[in-house]
Amino acid sequence: MKKSFFLFALVLLGLGSLGMSSVQAQGRVVYHIDNADEQGLKGLRNIRNHLDVAPNTKIIVVTHANGVDLLMDGAKDKKNNTEYGPLVSALKSRGVKFEVCEITLKNRNLNKNQFVLDADFTPSGVVRIGELQNNERFAYIKP
Repeated sequence: MKKSFFLFALVLLGLGSLGMSSVQAQGRVVYHIDNADEQGLKGLRNIRNHLDVAPNTKIIVVTHANGVDLLMDGAKDKKNNTEYGPLVSALKSRGVKFEVCEITLKNRNLNKNQFVLDADFTPSGVVRIGELQNNERFAYIKP
C-alpha cells in the first residue's frame, strides 16, 4: 500500500511539473519582427489575439532591421494604410513591451526620437532574442 501510494505521488509530481513547464512556456513569449511590411499588421493582430486567449502572457516584441519601421512615429501598413501607433499603444496598455535594436539605429542612421513613445531600446535585437529564449525561457514566435 505504501509503495503504490508513493508511486502515485511521484506520478502526480511528474505530471504537475510537466504542466508547470507548459504553462511557463505559454506564459512568456518573444515576438520577432525584422520586416514591418511583411510582419507588422499581422504580428500586432497575432499579439492581440494571443492576449485575448491568454491575457496573463508576458510578451516582448523585439524589432531589428526593417522591423524597427513598425515602431517609427507615424508608420503605417502599406497595404491597408493602417497606422501602427494606436495598435502598439493598445498592446502596450495590455503589458506588451516593444524593443528596438540599437545596432539597426546606427546602421540606418536613425535616432531614438523617431520612434513612438511606447518603444524601449536594446543594444542588439538578435542578442536580446537569444537571451530571452535561452536565459529566461521565452517561447519564440516569428509572425
